[in-house]
Amino acid sequence: MNSVTQPISTTATRRALDTRSQVVPHVVPRKPRRQDLEIKLAELQKDYAALHTAIFEAAQVHRRLCAPRLLSYQDFEIASEIFAVRHLPGDFFTVEETDGGIILALGDICGKGLSAGMWTTHVAGLVRAHTSRTTDTEEIMTQVNVDLTRMLSLRPFASLFLANLNPTTGVLHYSSAGHPPALVLRADGELERLCEGGLLLGVLSDAEYSRGAVQLNYGDMLVVYSDGIIESLNHAGHEFGYERLEAQLRESQADSADSVLFSVLGAVQDFAGTRPLVDDMSLAVVRRANSPAMANARAA
Repeated sequence: MNSVTQPISTTATRRALDTRSQVVPHVVPRKPRRQDLEIKLAELQKDYAALHTAIFEAAQVHRRLCAPRLLSYQDFEIASEIFAVRHLPGDFFTVEETDGGIILALGDICGKGLSAGMWTTHVAGLVRAHTSRTTDTEEIMTQVNVDLTRMLSLRPFASLFLANLNPTTGVLHYSSAGHPPALVLRADGELERLCEGGLLLGVLSDAEYSRGAVQLNYGDMLVVYSDGIIESLNHAGHEFGYERLEAQLRESQADSADSVLFSVLGAVQDFAGTRPLVDDMSLAVVRRANSPAMANARAA
């Protein structure tokens, strides 16, 4: 059988070739117009302003949560200050007046920034809640630790110095949970470190905390601080450290609690120079007057 070859249309061939040779044009995205960019910039500025306002309001809540900068109870003057390294401090200092004494608590949430700052409300709230039930420092510390370790999914770790001061007798009972040792500077220049306590809060649910006691006599001074004080760095990378802190306390020990506070903070700032803070700094100075007469004069 002879095969019949069908003629190919010249027009059809040309159309096929034209179809193959067609190039899909590249679509260039339209560049945002200036007006669009200005609108987006305005929205970002508005969001930033709202965030800045919210952080400022949170910082004011933290300030109200903590003790006033200057307090006095009979012979004792208490001065305190907190500086945040990022927006909202993770340190707190509270003072509660109870029938069983004056409860002092200086805490430091592990970490920095907003997350640490938000945890201060919770931890300080736990301290207050248990202080309303008992004034035994080791019991308060134990219960706060148990409450924190019950938070299985997410919980903070925190160091805490907790003390119960009898303003009439000057007896101070205390317990420390992983906190830098508080210092007692005697009127004669002798210095003691207060180290009784236990582990950081939030680590082990069955952690035990011991209690220490110290007598604050006329002219004696208790200094409690967070590690941001002693770990402040200068441009050479050296820490402020315990020795500089103790030397500064001895240099200013004859002054009021308020003066000692700013003397130490000024020394830390001078040491660091223009180098930024590496951690939140908190400092509390509790000073007993040199004599009852001086305490009465100050109160007047």
